[in-house]
Amino acid sequence: MSTVQPGDALTVEEARLLQHDLGEPLRPGLTAAELDDVEEQFGFTFSADHRVFLTAGVPVGQRWPDWLHGNPDQLRKRLDWPVDGVLYDVEHNDLWLPEWGARPRVLSNALAAARRQLATVPQLVPVCGHRYLPGLRGEPGLPVLSVYQTDVVYYGWDLRSYLRHEFGGEPLGPEPAGGVRRVEFWSRFVE
Repeated sequence: MSTVQPGDALTVEEARLLQHDLGEPLRPGLTAAELDDVEEQFGFTFSADHRVFLTAGVPVGQRWPDWLHGNPDQLRKRLDWPVDGVLYDVEHNDLWLPEWGARPRVLSNALAAARRQLATVPQLVPVCGHRYLPGLRGEPGLPVLSVYQTDVVYYGWDLRSYLRHEFGGEPLGPEPAGGVRRVEFWSRFVE
């Protein structure tokens, strides 16, 4: 039984062991300079665990973002997917949050107001498919979120538990004793 608890920082050695179960080929890991370049190019930050994971190796396959060799337009679409999904729900499902104030009557104004509000929420960074980690620099132990519009589900209490659950065949298990780290804005849709 491992003494590692949900929320503990992921190590490179542990990331390599977890990557073994992915069933995907791996490219060599990204350097700190390459990760910094990706962050600068796309205007986000990787969480601490995400950086460690990508330093250990880069999974290759359609579901995995290829930060070094991938099509920049496709990567941008994957980064925009969570916010675009919320905007879809604003447009088609009458989503409007109370803290956004009164909903404008004209749809284009409502979408513009929602987009301004969404520009202030934590960026979600794709891990695999529509599974995302919050892009909060220096923050280990953040939950992995499955995001489809405002249907948001915890798919891992942290990156480690996500990888074990999704690729290692382990059940997600009960919520950690200390609770799951909340992610500003996004966690509201889980609750």
